[in-house]
Amino acid sequence: MNVFVVNCGSSSLKYQLINSDTEEVIAKGLCERIGIDGKLTHNPKGLDKYESSEAMPDHKTAVSLVLEALTDKEHGVINDLSEIGAVGHRIVHGGEKFAKSVVINDEVISAIEECNDLAPLHNPANLIGISACRALMPETPMVAVFDTAFHQTMPKKAFLYGLPYEYYEDYKVRKYGFHGTSHSFVSKRLLELIDKVNEPSKVIVCHLGNGSSITAVKDGKSVDTSMGFTPLDGLIMGTRSGSIDPALTQFLAAKLQVSLDEVITILNKKSGVEGISGVSSDFRDLEAASKDGNERATAALEMFAYRAAQYIGSYVASMNGVDAIAFTAGIGENNITVRKMICDYLSYLGFELDEKANANRGEEIMISTPDSRVKVYVIPTNEELAIARETLELIG
Repeated sequence: MNVFVVNCGSSSLKYQLINSDTEEVIAKGLCERIGIDGKLTHNPKGLDKYESSEAMPDHKTAVSLVLEALTDKEHGVINDLSEIGAVGHRIVHGGEKFAKSVVINDEVISAIEECNDLAPLHNPANLIGISACRALMPETPMVAVFDTAFHQTMPKKAFLYGLPYEYYEDYKVRKYGFHGTSHSFVSKRLLELIDKVNEPSKVIVCHLGNGSSITAVKDGKSVDTSMGFTPLDGLIMGTRSGSIDPALTQFLAAKLQVSLDEVITILNKKSGVEGISGVSSDFRDLEAASKDGNERATAALEMFAYRAAQYIGSYVASMNGVDAIAFTAGIGENNITVRKMICDYLSYLGFELDEKANANRGEEIMISTPDSRVKVYVIPTNEELAIARETLELIG
């Protein structure tokens, strides 16, 4: 069966067509600038990349152009839409309503809409993608896979905030966590590598990219994670501040003479390692600047590694131990320097870094020495494959 995986943003649409039998990506691509002018980049396996600049006034048009590309005689990979057996949609926020993936129907769509105020920039766009696909493929079963679902196993002691309890009851103010599809995928693979599938286990997954989060996974279930009510919480990230004293929002609004909304924009888009360094949100640029003697770039790298090590340490404490740790996502999979900086804090766990293994990028590998008590791995994430697997499990 071919599964069409859709990740819809406010002005973009990423997609993959995956053969669920072989788990091979048959085609993948991206629609950009939806609602502005439109650009499609289509990468079919075994064929030349295809690009188009046709107008995309809305997401339905974008989906239509993608489906045309998939079935085109020259750069298509299937003969017609009947060869798509199911569609898996990435949905950012499922609130407390969804603790697992679900087959999409009208009731599910209404429930997702009720979570819109928890993710106002993402959920509406995700719903537009669902609507567009349903209009063009009305008979094809579709599944919603939620970023937040994996973290619904967190206990109250981990997800509640120190606020009046009625705020949780009335407004669902709590920690939700994100990157759940990635954390689920990587933690399952990590348990396979350490031979602890269906056995008592304690592992930590470090999803480190432009957006970063760290999750404690006990016996295969998320028990705590660094992102909170929104993805702004937790680690310092590319342009996000991560956790700060909440009173700073009022202080900055007064000092800068801007609205609270403008302060939140600063915390989301002008902070993090970019704001600290004044150089870039790209860690490759930070490394280069640091080597050239830029003290702020060095500080940004050191702060990122320090905070990551703090979260790892806190989760070791909360689980009363750890069997293995995994690095994943853009930075976690590829940045040798940052991994080493974080690992330098972990010797107390009985861990020693294998420098030669750590020199690898983008491949699954153990980077701890064989005699290390705690095993540390690099495991490439694959959220699209995880969505395809979840989709197949529900409708296959």
